[in-house]
Amino acid sequence: MPAVVGAPASVSAQSAQPSCSFPFSATDATGTNVTVDSEPERVVALQPSAAQTMWEIDADGKVVGLPIGPTTSYLNGSESRTDVTGNDGFSTSIETVVSLEPDLVLAPNSVPNETVETLRNAGVTVYKFGLSGSIADVSNKTIRTGRLVGACGAADQRVASLNETVASIESATTGQDRPRVLYVMSGGYTPGNGTFIHEIITIAGGENIAATANITGYQQINPETVIQQDPQWIIAPDHMSTLPNRTAYAATTALEKDQTVRVDSNYVSQPAPRVVRPMETLAQTFHPDAFDAENVSSPSDGTNTAPGSQTTATTGPGFSVVAAVLAVLTLTGALFARR
Repeated sequence: MPAVVGAPASVSAQSAQPSCSFPFSATDATGTNVTVDSEPERVVALQPSAAQTMWEIDADGKVVGLPIGPTTSYLNGSESRTDVTGNDGFSTSIETVVSLEPDLVLAPNSVPNETVETLRNAGVTVYKFGLSGSIADVSNKTIRTGRLVGACGAADQRVASLNETVASIESATTGQDRPRVLYVMSGGYTPGNGTFIHEIITIAGGENIAATANITGYQQINPETVIQQDPQWIIAPDHMSTLPNRTAYAATTALEKDQTVRVDSNYVSQPAPRVVRPMETLAQTFHPDAFDAENVSSPSDGTNTAPGSQTTATTGPGFSVVAAVLAVLTLTGALFARR
């Protein structure tokens, strides 16, 4: 089912209807007006965030292909689908996707336009999403996904639940003193303004020192800036067993007081509905009394979450000052997690 290029669609993600009708057309991030003629029965998700969204809107039964590995293993039943990852472990296997004969392919922003065009030239309908730089973008992406695959009602309900959780967290943290926070990534990178991770930190009641230092997007942060801003908390994704071996980190209040927290690397790096999980963890870490008083609870993931995949806060032994100062970061390939 090839993509159809033409006039922009009148239906937007923000105005999705509770029931879906087809054909449906919408302009994607490549400027292509993509038409889905009938409700898709076979869907391929090219990146984990698209797969997570399909699971979250109870449309996982339609998914026939996705990247198989640590970034999707938390999705129940994902291992039974076809792996669409290329031989290099990162790119998309065009031949595999085409062989699955999908009615629709969902391509997050990290998928190269060349991959999208190659699939379209092979007669495959592909919708590419734009960059998700905010929680609102995640919500809109979820609604648009539901509209594309015929799960409008479930998508609307999931977004309503997400927004309710966000509102509860904001209510709990409003008026609280905001601790200075640094989110660390491989190679000294950190998320700044214009990233949904920045919004996670902000909504959770923290002050992202990268944004304060006028960092936009994902950039390396100067060690002198870290010392000057002196974060009171350091956050890291849970695939990092230790912090980078950087002297600047050792001089921070965060490490002097052993105030570090790890969040689920899949939930925090994939712009999809479960971003509320690390947000909830951080709010409870930064403002435990206010958070408990607000009685915030994130929506249940039902049977679609694999065991052992919940976001947890980790402080003290095992992620200590000594380990942070002495250990060498070994997971350099995780700088830009698959999304």
